[in-house]
Amino acid sequence: MKIEEVIKTTINLEDSKKIILNVIYTQNVINDKFNEVIKPHDLSSEQYNVLRILRGQKGCPANMCIIQERMLSKNSNTTRLIDKLLLKGLVTREVCPENRRKIEVLITEKGLELLTILDPKIMEHEDLFASNLSSAEKEQLNTLLEKYRTLK
Repeated sequence: MKIEEVIKTTINLEDSKKIILNVIYTQNVINDKFNEVIKPHDLSSEQYNVLRILRGQKGCPANMCIIQERMLSKNSNTTRLIDKLLLKGLVTREVCPENRRKIEVLITEKGLELLTILDPKIMEHEDLFASNLSSAEKEQLNTLLEKYRTLK
């Protein structure tokens, strides 16, 4: 469906405006479906992102700066996210013994188990959105999106 049909306009839109509208609308569709996958597990997409970052540390602690710089959403309140994951028993938080100003965060076994449960569901979600694209189209779309967000 063309973006003009989605937003029900008869105005002839400039291509640059259509790109922005398409990206925003597509992001919302993807996020809505993604939230359906993680909501039964009482997670937000930002909390899920933190758990993935911590799993990627392979048992090494991450400080708040590392987590924040790897977040997909740079506007996330990392401290608040960690607090919520801590209450759920999905992460631990400790003061660094070498630098008492630094907080170290680790994913717990419970957090790893949750990601193991979610992994196939997330993969199915990702495959669903890419199912009508060829390998070449997926590669091209990634290239174009990366190029598009590189501001001069």
